[in-house]
Amino acid sequence: MTNTVIGVYDNYSQAQSALNEILSSGFPRGEVQLSPSEETSAARQSSLKSGDQADDQSSGGWSIGNFFRTLFGADQKNEHADIYREAVRRGGYLLTVNADSEEQRDRATDIMNRYEPVDIEERSSQWRSQGWSQYDRSAPALSDAEIEQERTLYTSPKMQQTQGGSLEGEATIPVVQEELKVGKREVQRGGVRVFQRVTEKPVQESVQLREEHVKVERRPVDQPATAADMAAFKEGSLELRETAEEPVVGKTARVVEEVVVGKEVRERTETIDDTVRRTEVEVEQLQAQTGSARPGTAPDDADFRTHWQSSYSQSGGRYEEYAPAYRYGSTLGADERYKGSRWNDVEPQARADWESKNAGSPWEKARDAVRYGWEKVAK
Repeated sequence: MTNTVIGVYDNYSQAQSALNEILSSGFPRGEVQLSPSEETSAARQSSLKSGDQADDQSSGGWSIGNFFRTLFGADQKNEHADIYREAVRRGGYLLTVNADSEEQRDRATDIMNRYEPVDIEERSSQWRSQGWSQYDRSAPALSDAEIEQERTLYTSPKMQQTQGGSLEGEATIPVVQEELKVGKREVQRGGVRVFQRVTEKPVQESVQLREEHVKVERRPVDQPATAADMAAFKEGSLELRETAEEPVVGKTARVVEEVVVGKEVRERTETIDDTVRRTEVEVEQLQAQTGSARPGTAPDDADFRTHWQSSYSQSGGRYEEYAPAYRYGSTLGADERYKGSRWNDVEPQARADWESKNAGSPWEKARDAVRYGWEKVAK
């Protein structure tokens, strides 16, 4: 009795890697099949076409149709066969292994599970929720674009939220801090389905048979008849029958192996490394001025814009990209720690502080704006 292990993969490289490891573990090449054998739409369409033709008539070689007929019989309405055909039509790759023993079956199953096979039961449920009922032989294989579009439905879309606009009057700015909470939930992962089928093979035995044959021989004689000869001188008959032995064939069934299918439960401890975010709210006092800022006071936004117009506008970008650097520089200029310091003494600490809080804005881009804001206040 042969066990057939079937796995379906969305990714061709994962299916090919599983096949290579199965072959390297000792399985004969003829017992392992991957269809389609290439990662192209043409190969997928050709595989389906040859499989449908094999449903109608016998054809040489291996094909999806021949495989399903061997596994599920001649019934073309078999639900499992429909699901696997549909998986190939929708861009899946079908990997099959014929295992002659329980040990081979478990080894093939373990290898195939390492390469993230599709949970075919869950996947077929999703198809049915979209209106699919059975495999349509006239439906063409999906194109690469259609496959990509469909697989986006198997994962939850990422949501994005943006904020914009301005407020007048009073506004409340929340300080948000994330907390990391780790729990656990049970999820259905991909797996494989094990089928069993009955195979036949010719056997030969020898048996010794005995046969009897009647032999009749006439010999010429010329002698006087005796009294015994005269007593036998009357009518009568004598029968001799031939016998022969014939082979008698009988079959007895014996249980030679048991396949036990079950689940092994193991527990493991996993350490989660992640990051949590917190919003930092900085309050800066802005003063209205009409010209250059007085020493010790922050210049207004118009002063910063004038500097940006002369220094940065030609290189592209918007003023809003540099405004945080101007404000940060003016904050440094008003910091008592840097009173009377030169820019060259302030810059190393300013750079380290800026880069720790503004990962998306390199110091080389913000440096001149920070220095201008610092100089306008520190003078």
